[in-house]
Amino acid sequence: MGTRLTVSGQVQGVGFRPTVWRIAHEMGLTGDVKNTGEGVVIRLWGDGVESFADRLNDALPPLARIERLNIEQLQEPAPSEFSITNSQEGEMRGNVTPDAATCADCLAEIRSPFERRYRYPFANCTNCGPRFSIVTSAPYDRAKTTMAPFDLCEPCLVEYTQPTDRRFHAQPVACGRCGPNIWIEKLGNGAVNLEAFSMLDDVDATGGMILNGHIVAIRGLGGVHLACDATNAEAVKELRRRKLRDGKAFALMARDLDVVRQYCEVSEAEAKVLSSPQAPIVLLKKRANVLPDEIAPGLDRLGVMLPYTPFYHLILRRIGRPVIMTSGNPSGQPQCIGNQEARDRLASIADFGCFHNRDIANRIDDSVVRVDLDKERVFRRARGYAPQPLTLPKGFSQNLELLALGAEQKNTFCLIKNGRAIVSQHMGDLEDASTHADVARNLELYQNLFDHSPSSLAVDQHPQYLSTQRGYEMAGDRPVIEIQHHHAHIASCLAENGRPLAEGPVLGIALDGTGLGDDGTIWGGEFLVCDYSGYRRVGCFKPVALPGGAAAVKTPWRNLYAHLMAQMGWGELSMNFSELEIFKRLMDLPRETLDAMIATGTNSPLASSCGRLFDAAAALVGLAWDSQNYEGEAAILFEAALDHDALSEPVDLAYPFSIPLMDGDGIPYIEPLAVWRAMLGDLVLDTPIGVMSARFHRGLANAIVAMALRLTKDTTIDTVALSGGCFQNATLFQLVHRALEAEGLTVLSHSQYPANDGGISLGQAVIALANTQEEDEKCA
Repeated sequence: MGTRLTVSGQVQGVGFRPTVWRIAHEMGLTGDVKNTGEGVVIRLWGDGVESFADRLNDALPPLARIERLNIEQLQEPAPSEFSITNSQEGEMRGNVTPDAATCADCLAEIRSPFERRYRYPFANCTNCGPRFSIVTSAPYDRAKTTMAPFDLCEPCLVEYTQPTDRRFHAQPVACGRCGPNIWIEKLGNGAVNLEAFSMLDDVDATGGMILNGHIVAIRGLGGVHLACDATNAEAVKELRRRKLRDGKAFALMARDLDVVRQYCEVSEAEAKVLSSPQAPIVLLKKRANVLPDEIAPGLDRLGVMLPYTPFYHLILRRIGRPVIMTSGNPSGQPQCIGNQEARDRLASIADFGCFHNRDIANRIDDSVVRVDLDKERVFRRARGYAPQPLTLPKGFSQNLELLALGAEQKNTFCLIKNGRAIVSQHMGDLEDASTHADVARNLELYQNLFDHSPSSLAVDQHPQYLSTQRGYEMAGDRPVIEIQHHHAHIASCLAENGRPLAEGPVLGIALDGTGLGDDGTIWGGEFLVCDYSGYRRVGCFKPVALPGGAAAVKTPWRNLYAHLMAQMGWGELSMNFSELEIFKRLMDLPRETLDAMIATGTNSPLASSCGRLFDAAAALVGLAWDSQNYEGEAAILFEAALDHDALSEPVDLAYPFSIPLMDGDGIPYIEPLAVWRAMLGDLVLDTPIGVMSARFHRGLANAIVAMALRLTKDTTIDTVALSGGCFQNATLFQLVHRALEAEGLTVLSHSQYPANDGGISLGQAVIALANTQEEDEKCA
């Protein structure tokens, strides 16, 4: 009698089958291992089979992850040996793993002159290297990747076909004899004198160019980066000018943790994330006055990553300082991925281009992470994380297939198949035409990779979202399920935290900028009693007009004016605060026009938005008054200015939000009238911005917690779920999270999926699945 083990999870292209082969030989077992559409199937015969699963768990390769393991008995004769069986065409789908940072073994090889891959910038093995960025279709093998044009030389072929070698079936395996190569070009007119930068090779010369103050376009793993010396203020300014990037921070790359620690504070948890196979950009507290402010104007954190390819390790080998490593594109456009594309679009930005001839099949940005409350929190989920699937919580169907199209900004989509949610990489804002086209291409790719045929589609209920319109265009005669934006935020948090489908409702607190509410107004500061199937709005922030509609999102003074007029009016403001500079700035606004717009509702929808409340507070203290260079800039600057010592002030100095009842439906709302009076009073007293920021954050957190306690009192609800982009504010998130836990409530929050709109597609998908299951049960 034999045993059949079916293993699903991250078990393709990560050295899983060679590990199975090795353990089976060590245990004297016969049988075979094979990739199938179900996962990896292992058939075993021999003594001690019952301990095989434990041995396998203990010996998993670094990138492997088991999600499910099913065991059944076989009534078949035992074979004479154990073998690795090749998968058949079309059998293996849905098992493309994320790209992984260079492992220690490959790094040692490229640094050793005694190894044949010495200084080879494309070294990789089953424990590291490109995966998703090079795959073109299913099943995942070399012929279906951008490595197909490179025939293996004899030594590489031996490694590729030998089960005991760590490069066994590593699809991108190559060396300097048979693999891709790198070269340098001058972008624009003129020749390149490499001797001016290096006597080694083009890779080292790239580092020399950076050290000499040049801006270099580097074609990397999932796209092109623009690089320059981060300590060279003039080079950073010039990059910002050429790239047309006003205000938004640049990411940095540093050779190793020792270099990072010279410029940033690095905790043990942050060092672990930086050094992980995912190798994301990690937002770190910067040390004062060590780098030009032009890198991250007005911010107290820097986004830093370590080299994650041999190429980058070699470039930075002799650079003992941080390097700007920002996306290779004019601001607002997707990152370049092709050589000619980079020549065409970046010639006015970069002095040189360092290119290679391994095509990038799939654009994938660097992921962005911050460590809060000692836990990794993904803000942008892309390289290293996507398309890793999430096993759905208990109670969800294993058979239904759905597609969720996500939100307008920070767009992702989500496939549901075989009881798993597969969220795409971050693609960006759909208002950009090239991003919109990129989504279409990725949808086709994912449906091919995962053999996906959705029976229904889920979209945001906002009819003007391009993602919603795409969903209806794609649907044909299939049903389209519209999902409320903030319900999707909370559902994504529940799914990520594994909350079972049948579990009772939670109190969801969804704080963000905008999302269409059921009443036709803009929501953004919502308290929802909800589960996967439905929700009920039980509290909110005070609805205030957005004069100018979308313009108010980009112009903080509009929100400040609307808030002050909604709360106190011009009479009180002029009587008590006319000597303030802020009053004079408000006087200069087109107040009659604004007042008429607000009074009539002309292009001035009501919004219960936490994001717009932050905009108003930032504008009041003089930050980002006229415009925001990037989404959330005003709020980010306001938090960055915060005096953390002031958070320890007596609690009565925190700004006093109140919680009255709304006219009409009678739900409680957070009222900021007293806050504006207190903030204006602090301006009269010349209170520092950092202290005012601390008092605002502390007061808002107190109000959110008070609202949560009020709404859960005398109920059976003992769990609160936090979601929405405003919870990427570390101060607000930590104050609220800790206070709710101190009150005895269970708090669910995001880690591997973004709290911002990048996580919306996951929430849409599980809500649609829950409701589809309910409908099926009613019809049964």
